[in-house]
Amino acid sequence: MTDYDYDLFVIGAGSGGVRAARISAGYGARVAIAEEYRVGGTCVIRGCVPKKLLVYASHYGDEIEDAAAYGWSVEGTVRFDWKKLIEAKDREIDRLNGLYIKNLEVAGVTIMEGRATFVDAHTVDIAGRRVSAGTVLIATGATPEVPDIPGREFAITSNEAFHLPDLPRRIVVVGAGYIAVEFAGIFNGLGAETTLVVRRGQLLRGFDDDVARRLGEEYATKGIHQRFGAAPTAIEKVEGGLILHLADGSTVETDAVMFATGRRPNTRGLGLEKAGITPGPGGEVPVDLYSRTVAANIYAVGDVTDRLALTPVAIKEGHAFADTIFGGQPAVADHTDVPTAVFSQPPIGTVGLTEAEAVARFGEVDIYEAGFRAMKHTMTGRATRAYMKLIVEPRSDRVVGIHMIGDDTPEIVQALGIAVKMGATKAQFDRTVAVHPTTAEELVLMRTKARTARQAAVAAE
Repeated sequence: MTDYDYDLFVIGAGSGGVRAARISAGYGARVAIAEEYRVGGTCVIRGCVPKKLLVYASHYGDEIEDAAAYGWSVEGTVRFDWKKLIEAKDREIDRLNGLYIKNLEVAGVTIMEGRATFVDAHTVDIAGRRVSAGTVLIATGATPEVPDIPGREFAITSNEAFHLPDLPRRIVVVGAGYIAVEFAGIFNGLGAETTLVVRRGQLLRGFDDDVARRLGEEYATKGIHQRFGAAPTAIEKVEGGLILHLADGSTVETDAVMFATGRRPNTRGLGLEKAGITPGPGGEVPVDLYSRTVAANIYAVGDVTDRLALTPVAIKEGHAFADTIFGGQPAVADHTDVPTAVFSQPPIGTVGLTEAEAVARFGEVDIYEAGFRAMKHTMTGRATRAYMKLIVEPRSDRVVGIHMIGDDTPEIVQALGIAVKMGATKAQFDRTVAVHPTTAEELVLMRTKARTARQAAVAAE
């Protein structure tokens, strides 16, 4: 390894790359990392962290209204200032960016500014400077996609949404995934007239159908317009705004169009072919269980591999890589039963198999469910309802999936992820004493089976 400038060179200083660099340096490796934008990656700089801050902000309108039900009186006009929110958000992101840089420096990692591209399997170029390394880790993440339609230059993505000079009066969010529904909730909560345009027939494909359907109902109640089966065909700029043209011949007048229709691995222009790597059909870097590519000294972690695009997963992959290559402790990141959350309004918490996945795997599963108005809203009068669902494999009694929508469910699902990972049974849930009064207590109070879902019944539908 001493024949090279570094033992490890990391391309991309996002969550996975930073973790890999720090842990590898802790094992004594000489490490450098290159980043073309800002240290911290999508999650910290223009993803989950700033998005969660905007989610918090968008809740306050409802909270102020709800306060009256609890005896509070808010006098005067309530106003929201978009510019103040963005300025505060930017200060926090600057702080985190600085913290990530400091942590790398303390670990002894050399930081290089600029986009690194491959010269060969052991050499990268950063703005004309060539650096060699025994091992190279690709951690360049993913980037939003905008379809190639006329007027696409007038659209924004989640990247630009964090830096809009003003809050749009009207906005169309195109997409059905978690980014789309989260931003729809944000803009609606902050007062923008919001429309979700979904190319197919439902929100949150890949999530449990019962939870996804309930979110659509909640959004309709909140006044978020939903257009299903409507693919955008063009964006037209007109005086006073934009017109989004749809495949069914209809149009939507708006001030902004945001595409949240997917992200592609960020490998364009990386020079993978010079390192002997052929990207997959979506641009992803193919890897094995140990995150190794076909090039023996090159690895990849995070969204660029298109395995499971979640920040904590990228961190696990980066840590496992460092343990394996520089720590002498071979490790793989486990991608099964990963708990996750959608910060929609209300939010979603989920872990394990969906009902459809469980039926496909086991042939038959038992479903336990509870729908109710949360205690808070018995006073506010809001129609919003919480929903919880347990999926149980009857032969083992193991809980193989949990899906929830309602306040605090992202916090609840973290602990539930431990239970599902450990193989907890329905009987063990039943033996657990409830914490009262809480939303989470319903998880241990569901004694009556709602139904049994069978493969034949699903096929018949």
